[in-house]
Amino acid sequence: MRNKWAALAALCIAELLVMVDNTIVNVALPTMSRDLDAGVSGLQWIVDAYTLVFAGLLLTGGYLGDRFGHRRMLLTGITGFVAVSIAAAASTGLGQLIAARAGLGMFAALVFPATLALIIAAFPEARERATAVGVWAATSGAAVAVGPVLGGWLLNHFSWASVFWVNVPFAAVAAAAVLIAVRVPEHRPVLLHRLDAPGIAASIVGLGLLTFTVIEGPSAGWASARTIVGLLVAVAVLAVFVVHQRRSAHPIFNVRLFANRRFAAAAGMISVAFFALFGFIFLITQFFQGVMGYTPLQAGIRTLPFALVVAVLSPVAMAVSHRFGPRTVAAAGALLMASGFSLVELADRQSTYFGLIVWSMMLMAAGLAMISGPCTQVIMDALPEHQTGAGSAINDTTREVGGTLGVAVLGSVMTSVYTANVGLRLDGLGVPAEAREIAQQSVMAGAQVAHHAPPPMSEQIRVIVADVFVDGLGQATWVAVGVCLAAAVLGALALRERRDLVRHPADTPTALHVAEHAVDVGGGNRVR
Repeated sequence: MRNKWAALAALCIAELLVMVDNTIVNVALPTMSRDLDAGVSGLQWIVDAYTLVFAGLLLTGGYLGDRFGHRRMLLTGITGFVAVSIAAAASTGLGQLIAARAGLGMFAALVFPATLALIIAAFPEARERATAVGVWAATSGAAVAVGPVLGGWLLNHFSWASVFWVNVPFAAVAAAAVLIAVRVPEHRPVLLHRLDAPGIAASIVGLGLLTFTVIEGPSAGWASARTIVGLLVAVAVLAVFVVHQRRSAHPIFNVRLFANRRFAAAAGMISVAFFALFGFIFLITQFFQGVMGYTPLQAGIRTLPFALVVAVLSPVAMAVSHRFGPRTVAAAGALLMASGFSLVELADRQSTYFGLIVWSMMLMAAGLAMISGPCTQVIMDALPEHQTGAGSAINDTTREVGGTLGVAVLGSVMTSVYTANVGLRLDGLGVPAEAREIAQQSVMAGAQVAHHAPPPMSEQIRVIVADVFVDGLGQATWVAVGVCLAAAVLGALALRERRDLVRHPADTPTALHVAEHAVDVGGGNRVR
């Protein structure tokens, strides 16, 4: 048993390596803008190149792990991550850095699904598996806060390149831990089938185009021809992917699993949770720095309660889920997240961190913990052993795509309100047109305009920028409240179990056995 838990610790270190890279660069963007002469679009792609490639390749990464061994793919991904991190740190131009970020996303797509697949293989007993998945989910949630805190600390002492150099010792520790502790026998198919190249290509193009279009939607316009065509083509390619997977004798992933109501609902709830979470983190970081005046390190530190709540409650949520079933726990989690977002509606520019913001964040964190772990286990329990990598990739893809949509949609709502109103109010104040246009770019740009304005006008500009941003934050938050309430209804209706399973939880078979009766897995083979 001690070896299993050591393996879990090693796999969580590897998971943390790639999840931290999702957020660590955000605090370095102002410095990168100055040193690399990057505009807003360039900075956006420094962040989004990672997410785009990561999300687009997750299915392929899981499939390669199923085919060639998850431990081998995990170590390959960590090695590649180190090499590309060095290239990113040594970048001297914007194009080089964006390309390096894309490369990091590619190798992250090998690491992330392998961690969950190896955890599932290491913990065959239901109760231990539930605890292990809870720890894995807690690590993923904690990474949301670790990135900004670590990045802020590094920038206080070193250049922006340090946010990439730190990956080198981090990855060395992760690789050593995996080599020493992870000794799970690899599952191998008796017959190694031909690689499903069309399936891989369709998944990359479909998910990649969908993510790209969502990322570009706010700047291109959601009603623009480019956005509409991009979404239509992405949906068409993904439809082709689904048809191909249904017809293929040896698919990347058996899409028939989505006929399992519980499997599909769990994936949907995870996507919604990370939609709300990533959108909120994107907005609250701007609130901390642009409205409350915190430095990047101060803002990062103030996300720590979120990570602590997720870390503490994730194992608890798994234990409660094992006793009462994931339906109750996940639906309650969605309601908690909705409650946390509802508290944000009370915020204004004079709101204090401890008076309001931290409590809303803790409610959201508690809700995320109650959704992420239990729903992840529902997904993984619905899979045969030889598809745990692909199933892990589905679980991870829902997180990344959901998070990307959250940043795009909530960010777009906030930006629309801010851009439409801040210019009008500054015009009424008599602010010069050039300064007004700069302030309309973002709340941080507005704060800079206020900082450089003459003293009598500086405070007035600061108040207008802060008030308009908070108005936009409120409108965006209503969207998050709505999707979380919808997720609560989805969980309550679609995650329900058979009465005999709920009545005797100690003897309850996992959803793997439920899926046996609901889903025909891979060419007529039943889940065993």
